[in-house]
Amino acid sequence: MFCGNFYINIGGRGSSEGDNLPLEIYDTETSEWHTFFNFRRFRQACFVVDSSIFIQGGLEDEKSNSPTNILQEFNLLDLFANDNNILTKLKNYIADKKKLSSSNSSPNSSQSTTPTYSPNSGSEKSIPVKPVKTTNSLNKGNENELRFSKGAEVAVDNNLNNKDFGELVRIVSLEKLTERQDMIKMLRQPTNSIDLHEKVINFLLRPKDWIGKNVDEKKLFELNKDNIIELILRCQKIIEEQPMVLRIEAPIKIFGDIHGQYQDLMRFFDLFKTPTEGPNGDIEGTDYLFLGDYVDRGTHSLETMCLLMALKIKYPKQIHLLRGNHEDRWINSVFGFQNECIERCKDDPDTLEVFNHFNDLFDRLPLAAIINDTVICLHGGIGSSLSSIQDIEKIKRPLEVIHEVTNIDQQLVVDILWSDPTDNDSDMGIQPNVTRDPTGVGNIVKFGPDRVAEFLKNNNLGLIIRAHECVMDGFERFAMGQMMTVFSATDYCGKHKNAGAILYLTNKFEIKPYLIYPNDCPNNNWDYNEETMKKRPATPPRSRNNDSNNNSNNNSPNNNNRRTSFDKLN
Repeated sequence: MFCGNFYINIGGRGSSEGDNLPLEIYDTETSEWHTFFNFRRFRQACFVVDSSIFIQGGLEDEKSNSPTNILQEFNLLDLFANDNNILTKLKNYIADKKKLSSSNSSPNSSQSTTPTYSPNSGSEKSIPVKPVKTTNSLNKGNENELRFSKGAEVAVDNNLNNKDFGELVRIVSLEKLTERQDMIKMLRQPTNSIDLHEKVINFLLRPKDWIGKNVDEKKLFELNKDNIIELILRCQKIIEEQPMVLRIEAPIKIFGDIHGQYQDLMRFFDLFKTPTEGPNGDIEGTDYLFLGDYVDRGTHSLETMCLLMALKIKYPKQIHLLRGNHEDRWINSVFGFQNECIERCKDDPDTLEVFNHFNDLFDRLPLAAIINDTVICLHGGIGSSLSSIQDIEKIKRPLEVIHEVTNIDQQLVVDILWSDPTDNDSDMGIQPNVTRDPTGVGNIVKFGPDRVAEFLKNNNLGLIIRAHECVMDGFERFAMGQMMTVFSATDYCGKHKNAGAILYLTNKFEIKPYLIYPNDCPNNNWDYNEETMKKRPATPPRSRNNDSNNNSNNNSPNNNNRRTSFDKLN
């Protein structure tokens, strides 16, 4: 229910028994929740008149503080009395509404005689409701026209114990009622297959249980193979229906590499809210974008992927997953993920059913996202071959990454997933990437700030946000502020003591970096043999020595006047 720019949530039931939700106000301008008092009622009817909310009926719990047999009034002016910011917004909305109503009314129009109620004290008033007689007439116009509902509620389960109403019935269209056998088959489907993603979220999204404790990397993954595969297939279906280049809107949180360090992901969610609904979540007003490298190195890639897939299923238009260079079966068969599937969910080493299903999903992940037609986000970079957004849109899926490049299309994919910026703003053009390409094949390159400026100008963009490289402060600017790197895994590979960061792009188009630092419980990593490390060594972090070059000027003459500002870190 809305009142001006305020979304109002009243009562409801939480995920656990007896967990009632408070009266909350969500400011859509600032993406902030304001919580007031508990309202122990659910499935009630509500309506707004000017600044007053009226509530009637519904159900109550055993400790009810809001009887259902009276009409209750909450006056928002009284509720907001201690918050001048939202109080001023509400008063302005009411004043504008009255002004508009006055300008639209005729001087000869009759005045309403409907009584109004004003609270004498406090923010809540209860008004007894008397039953109203109605005339059962069918010939007084469309408002009294008799019509059928489009659906029927069909009982599925008679067991009332510990079940909400939504689990006891299914809504079935009237057309389906004529297809009796199909309907019966549908109703007999176990409910656990329908709400699997909900159960995965409830099970895995528990930040407090993961923070500050040593986690056993050898422990079996609690989700069985069948459920993992079902989750993959459902997520894959959603991703296949979305484009290779996503078009999304701010406000949005942007995550860099996670690399199976699930504890770090939980720390971000604990400190800066979760992609859920309710007081500790912000999904109603904030999108989430992940730039890839969910798996390998760290020992909890299964938790990371299963949670992100479940969130993608629940919020398909708000959770966005891009592909990283480790979402590639040639890479993640070596750097930990295959080993984790075998050891922690008993994947058959001969068939690798779970592992292969994951990589089938990875082959379909999008490669880029564009925010508000201004910011392009991808995993690695633009390399030597990427010149336009259309180049990415033309790439077909499913996409296998070819590392022994033989044509321009294969080079384009390698550039997007593997390339890095040069060491500082004075290094121009295209240069060899010795760290990632120690054998000197030449497929993986570094690109200079001149390439960044040219790409942004040609595509009418203002900023590139990418991941792929460990940076000591979790985020780093390049090309005079026209490109940013974000990396979300702390103490990468247990060696570098780097911070992790996410970037929050607000609806005012400001970027706020949120940082976490390595904690006392180190992240465990899968061990690799020496031969593997020689072929693909872990990329060392970029140095802080280039800060004076990279951060000295955020106003480039080539960024089309689309500039980003950075709030101070507290």
